[in-house]
Amino acid sequence: MQLPDWLARANKKITNPIQRRWAPYLPPWAMVHHVGRRSGRTYSTPVLAWVGGTRDEPKLFIILAYGRDTDWVRNTLAAGSAGITRKGKQYTLIRPTIIPSDSPDLPPVARLAGRQFDWALQGSLVPTERAQDTGGTKATR
Repeated sequence: MQLPDWLARANKKITNPIQRRWAPYLPPWAMVHHVGRRSGRTYSTPVLAWVGGTRDEPKLFIILAYGRDTDWVRNTLAAGSAGITRKGKQYTLIRPTIIPSDSPDLPPVARLAGRQFDWALQGSLVPTERAQDTGGTKATR
């Protein structure tokens, strides 16, 4: 299941500008910074995100409540990376992939939150300073 397109459009215009105020600082919120595939413009999208993986290779998991075809997801997949602001710190999400939302790779709380949706985006999470050494792009605001 995914939420309806009309709700996604409403959130983009009404609630996202409000959520941008706290999303970069208040977990499980985070901000995804991505570059438009055609426009080249930088966009920032608030999301609910959970950290999992291992201490040596942390991963970020984002439940895709609006499905796999939202602009920010397509931009992130096309670029192969995105900037992330979480808890006020800058990271780069590298090697993003789409996985089923019931995947055992997801942290239990993310699996619970995503049980009514079909998909999640996962990627390796590296501090922005290290991202340039691993082929990621620098996070932007």
